[in-house]
Amino acid sequence: MENKAALFAFNGDAQCFVHVLLNAFDLRERGWEVRIVIEGTATKLVKLLHEDQTQPFAALYAKAREQGLIDCVCRACANKTGALQSALDQGIEACDEMNGHPSVGRYLEAGYQVLTF
Repeated sequence: MENKAALFAFNGDAQCFVHVLLNAFDLRERGWEVRIVIEGTATKLVKLLHEDQTQPFAALYAKAREQGLIDCVCRACANKTGALQSALDQGIEACDEMNGHPSVGRYLEAGYQVLTF
């Protein structure tokens, strides 16, 4: 059985979000298939970390994007935090299959272990 993890980032605090990124890199290095889903107030960081390279963890965020670890951003939450257009401009998919939000069930059905932050 292949090891797969979907890391759902809900918390908009950058110090919490960095743990999502670090764990994604660690799991990838261990051979896991990893997907990051950015939800809740964490969606504001999609815009902030992309547009302001002086922000702590902006380089880690860019690395995660470049490595294809970010699967999607919540359409409803990104719209609410003003980050939706930035996410789309960055090539990040906006998921909305569950009343405007990404579905945890979709990842579980695909064999991912779901971790929330």
